[in-house]
This record gives sequence, C-alpha cells and structure tokens, in this order.
Amino acid sequence: MYMTAMGLFHLLEFWTTAGWNREKLSVDSFLINNGKEYHYAHAFGLAEYFISSYFWPNKFHSKWCSPLAILGITTLLLLSQALRSIAMIQASSSFSHLIKTIKLDDHVLVTWGVYGWTRHPSYAGFFYWAISTQLLLGNIISTLMFIVVLGRFFTRRIIAEEEYLVKFFGDDYVQYRKRVGTGLPLLVNL
Repeated sequence: MYMTAMGLFHLLEFWTTAGWNREKLSVDSFLINNGKEYHYAHAFGLAEYFISSYFWPNKFHSKWCSPLAILGITTLLLLSQALRSIAMIQASSSFSHLIKTIKLDDHVLVTWGVYGWTRHPSYAGFFYWAISTQLLLGNIISTLMFIVVLGRFFTRRIIAEEEYLVKFFGDDYVQYRKRVGTGLPLLVNL
C-alpha cells in the first residue's frame, strides 16, 4: 500500500498539472526531484519499517493495526491525496510547485472550494498524506519526525509565500487570511 501511495502521489502531481496547468507542465511536475530531504525522509521511514519489522515481527498484529485502524489510515491517506489534487485543480494556472515572486497575468486569488476551508489546501493535503504514509508503515519515530520537520518546513514556506500574496493581492489576501486558517495543526494561528 505504501508503494502504491507513493506512485499515485507522483503520478497525480503530473496528471493534475497536465490537465489543469499545462503551461507549467514538465518532467519536474512528477516531483520526483522533490529535494534530497524528501528522499532522505522516506528512506528513513522505510528503514524504520524494516528494522522494526525485523525486531518486532508481530507489530502488525496489535490493536493499532486492526482492520478499523487500517481503514482509518487509508481513508486519511486518500482524503489528503484528494485534497492536494483538488487544490491543484481549483487553483489551475495559479498553482505552482514553486513560490512565485512575480505576479503573472493568470495568477488569481482563489478563495472558493477547498480554499474556503484552508488557505493552503495543497500543503495541508501533502502534510496529512505524508503523515499517513508513516502511520501506514506502523512507524512511530518517523511519524513524529514527519510532523515536526514538515511543520517547520511549511511554517517557513507559508510565511515566505504569504509575503508575496499580500503584495500581489493586498487587502483581499489580508482579509482572506483573517477568515481562513492554514489547515495545518502546527500553524493554526499563523
């Protein structure tokens, strides 16, 4: 299931870009080159999975791994993937994998749909998707690490991105930011 989630994530990154943001489509849209930290984090998660499975081969026979728990984790994984993909679709040409420092003509402030629930639905989707991949593997250390590291990463990224969004959209963005949270638990008051 973990490998399916990873493959689906990267395929959907490309597919949604191809379908709704063709001008920004490139091989980089797969996000395979998502930075060495991304690959290190998932390698660490896989290492924890294999090491813990070796030393505690029955770890998946506990209540933590009941059919209901697996259903809950899988649901979280699918919903967070859907949130990210829907955010990319709704933002369309305004979506970019990179922080934009120059406002382009096709860059509009999207505040409807999933953007009415969270200012950063693609970040929230990625955050919960990444956490659920580690829960799916039964990883305790990696789950906690992902929460802390991704929380810090998105804090810095949102602060930087929102400086530009305020420049681009002025008071419209300021008022939107007052009404709608980030969708990330560690950034509730940001």
